[in-house]
Amino acid sequence: MSVSHLDASRPYWNMEVEPFLDSPQMRELQLYRLRRHLALLYEGAPFWRRRMERYGAQPSDIRRLEDLAKVLPPCRKQDLREDAEKYGTVESMYQMVAAPLDQLRLLAATSGTTGEPTPYPFTPAGMEINNETFARIFWRAGIRPGDRILHGFGLSMFVGGVPLVMAASAMGACPIPVGAEAGAQRLLKIALTFEPRVLFCTPSYAEHLIEAAPKLIGKSVASLGIRIIVAGGEPGAGLPEVRRKIESAYGARLFDIGGAGGGSCDWHEYQGMHNVRVDGSIIELVDPGTDELIPLEDGARGEACVSTIIGDGSMGGIRNSLGDIMEVTLSPCPCGRSGFRYRIVGRTDDMLKVKGTIVYPGALDNVIAAFYPRVTGEFRIVLDEPHRG
Repeated sequence: MSVSHLDASRPYWNMEVEPFLDSPQMRELQLYRLRRHLALLYEGAPFWRRRMERYGAQPSDIRRLEDLAKVLPPCRKQDLREDAEKYGTVESMYQMVAAPLDQLRLLAATSGTTGEPTPYPFTPAGMEINNETFARIFWRAGIRPGDRILHGFGLSMFVGGVPLVMAASAMGACPIPVGAEAGAQRLLKIALTFEPRVLFCTPSYAEHLIEAAPKLIGKSVASLGIRIIVAGGEPGAGLPEVRRKIESAYGARLFDIGGAGGGSCDWHEYQGMHNVRVDGSIIELVDPGTDELIPLEDGARGEACVSTIIGDGSMGGIRNSLGDIMEVTLSPCPCGRSGFRYRIVGRTDDMLKVKGTIVYPGALDNVIAAFYPRVTGEFRIVLDEPHRG
């Protein structure tokens, strides 16, 4: 898409698709693309062919979107690790993509917070999907061609690193790829020098910079002139007290991005993240204990599984679990933008049960942040009795 003559006031990046994300015809498009994509992976991606054969599934078995959950279970990180142990990380990675080996253009990975990092190979098709998805998210956050963006996520191998920089550049913005690895002092000095309008980083790093700026550059973060903060990688941007702290300190609007193709809107109260990639992926919720499908309706909550239905497999597979506990809202957003909404309320691997009640660390973060500046906001959860599963 040419960015030279875009109307900055238009509501969407892609005016041909995004206004229709909630239309009935979108489900028909999803089914068509799912069936076609399953056939592509079955023929060209050995990992997915083995997985379908293991469970006795054929692409032709899918006649409705609901059939997918009947023939294939969620694909979790353990499934990927087992395959990598059997075939080797590189070979296993290649076998997940229905494209020639010489088509690989970029390699990134998850952060590996909960174990070994999951590789993300990017082919030209995968990069196109990545660029389009983030252009839609960035546009809704108010980012426009020419905006200077200070990149404060980790750059090294992280999917929110170089791929995010490339996506911002592709939409016509001007990223400044400093990266969290450079340290707060260098990042803040670069901000003073190049006067970015936008900051990319995790919510906790944005909070850290609030405390660090007066010590390292003798000025507050409000003096940097940042007006838009795009945060992700952890809970925070969707927590009211954390949002209040960050937005008031910077004098900026805070936006949330998530791994399922979602980004928050500019409504004054957080409404969750809009799924901007309805035409390119299918999101399902399952019970993390039983794998039973949970119907998508207002307030539904479960483990998020994503099936990418375009490209060649380099931007995700079929029923891939994100490890996130997601709560969805299908009713229209007061901002008027398209795409059903979701909130990340926790992780399947950080769920705590306290006196029979499920508690996620993100909820504690919001409570503690309410006491700022009397507290720093940092906390540690200590298990004081044996884990009982």
